Amino acid sequence: MIFPKIKVLHSHGWQYIPNLNEVELTEEFKGRPILTTTADMRDVEAAAELCPTKAISAQPFTLDLGRCLFCGECALRAPQNIQFTNDYKIGSASREALVIKPGDKRVEFCPDQVREVIYKMFGRALKLRQVSAAGDASVEMELNASGNVNFDFGRYGVEFVASPRHADGVVITGPISQNMAEALEICYQSIPEPKLVIVCGSEACSGGLFSESKAINREFLNKYKVELWLP
Repeated sequence: MIFPKIKVLHSHGWQYIPNLNEVELTEEFKGRPILTTTADMRDVEAAAELCPTKAISAQPFTLDLGRCLFCGECALRAPQNIQFTNDYKIGSASREALVIKPGDKRVEFCPDQVREVIYKMFGRALKLRQVSAAGDASVEMELNASGNVNFDFGRYGVEFVASPRHADGVVITGPISQNMAEALEICYQSIPEPKLVIVCGSEACSGGLFSESKAINREFLNKYKVELWLP
């Protein structure tokens, strides 16, 4: 019967988000952190020791979003010094801009670091090939969600494609393992010029929990320019 299905749809309510720029997330969402220096910084030092990815530095006091897992343990250990806001606009064209310092009120996007050809060629549509380079499926699921009824990135012309030959760029998730390094290179070389590289998630940005593993090979990121860093 169709009536039970209609009942379920009605219970879900209006899911489509008309304007993504006006979204206000719940206060529980962990986004851009605010750092505050205090006379006694011992809690920050303890939080730095606690951080499994070494995202926090006590001297100088910084928090690297490219390494951060957003677990929130540092904010619990040093609540006077570290607070997470619900600001989700934390992507940047600059890797250095992901390092938050006391007094920072936003993550700078740094548009001047985006090549002019990117603006010229991909202003109305962007087709992307996603490569999970030893990812754990968490970031991959979030990318899948970008095309669902809530966010509908397709309305902006942003879509994921099955073949790199149909793509304008590659989205990398995962820390890039030795086993996936060659496959990633082949995928990138198959994309026609001009092309762009996007890294998504802490593992892709820095290696995350696996940054010191011998099974990781991140030489790809040393060879090619990354157009967008997304923690």
